[in-house]
Amino acid sequence: MDSSALTDMFDAWIDAALEWLVDNGDFAFSLLRSMLEGFYDGILWVLDLPPFYVVAAVFAVLGWRLMGLGSGLLVGAALVFCAAMGLWPETTSTLALVVTATVLALAVALPTGVVAGFWPAFDRVLAPVMDLIQTLPPYIYLLPAIALFGFGPATAMVATVVVALPPALRLTSLGIRLTPVEFIELGQASGMNGWQMFYKIRLPFAMPSIMAGINQSLMMAFGMVVIAGIVGSGGLGQTIYEAIRTLDIAKAIDGAIAIVVLTMVLDRLSQSGAGIGQGAQP
Repeated sequence: MDSSALTDMFDAWIDAALEWLVDNGDFAFSLLRSMLEGFYDGILWVLDLPPFYVVAAVFAVLGWRLMGLGSGLLVGAALVFCAAMGLWPETTSTLALVVTATVLALAVALPTGVVAGFWPAFDRVLAPVMDLIQTLPPYIYLLPAIALFGFGPATAMVATVVVALPPALRLTSLGIRLTPVEFIELGQASGMNGWQMFYKIRLPFAMPSIMAGINQSLMMAFGMVVIAGIVGSGGLGQTIYEAIRTLDIAKAIDGAIAIVVLTMVLDRLSQSGAGIGQGAQP
């Protein structure tokens, strides 16, 4: 059997598996799509409810508390700049998509990373899976998601969750493993139980690594934004994709600038949170 026959056989198997999932799991995938879009719509509703300057002021206050007055003012001014370009609805849609996907990714990655940190054999099993996820081109995850969920925000969220999951999982596992042995022995000598050992010793030492993982997950999610515009995710990604299709270079540049601004805002805020996490060590 030549290589082309093997390839055709593999492709046929993949197509048959997707068809089986679509035919037999339609109810489950429809329900999951409704739940994902409901979560996304809820966050988007919260962001769209107040005027843009209120949202910008909230982020400015957050930046002030985390980074200082000057940085807080820059954060607020950056979001006002997005609104001044006429892209505020697209900006909030992108922010809702990134926040939703990141929260879902962290809900899986953080507890799984903790388990992997305590159980080296499980971590060794996860390592090649995470390598595969991070090595494959990000847009490859859109194809099965389209087949199972159709076009729309749910498909973009599923693909973004897959892309954003590995950094948080890896760094959480690493943080748990890097707890100094002498502190573990001190906790054991003090009579701590397993939960107290985790909460009072392992978690504080792991927090800087965990926060770095959260930051990297956010950045990976933003990296998926433009690609997700292909499947009608809305937001700045779809704005850029449609501008490219119509050769509207100015609109594409406006969308790209807004994405850069939003990415820098969340990157600086999450990095500042990581700095606070470093101060949590015992």
